Amino acid sequence: MFPKSKSGKLGTFALCFLSGALAGILAAGPAAAANGAEGDEFTEYEGRVVAKEGLVLRTGPSTEFRAIGLKEYGSVVGISCRLNGQLVEDNPVWYRLSDASYAWSSTRHIVNDGEEPRWC
Repeated sequence: MFPKSKSGKLGTFALCFLSGALAGILAAGPAAAANGAEGDEFTEYEGRVVAKEGLVLRTGPSTEFRAIGLKEYGSVVGISCRLNGQLVEDNPVWYRLSDASYAWSSTRHIVNDGEEPRWC
């Protein structure tokens, strides 16, 4: 796969070099994603659960989707983006959490800690 010299050292050198380069790219990837520009697909927003009874997490933006968990009052959640889904108490906005679940949101259930999340 790699070119070899008579001593075999060129192939070993190439393998070490490429392995190191790949490791560097992989290590830089998460840092680049976490520091994405505003509006970038990697930008993450934060919110805080303010519903006293907690926030039900679902697999999609409707109460028809399966409940997969609960975030307790006061929990900080990462938000990837927002989208319109089923109307719940006259509010169509759902947040897609950074763990890939959806959570219905209103100013009574999740309060943004900063700017409004981008649209999905």
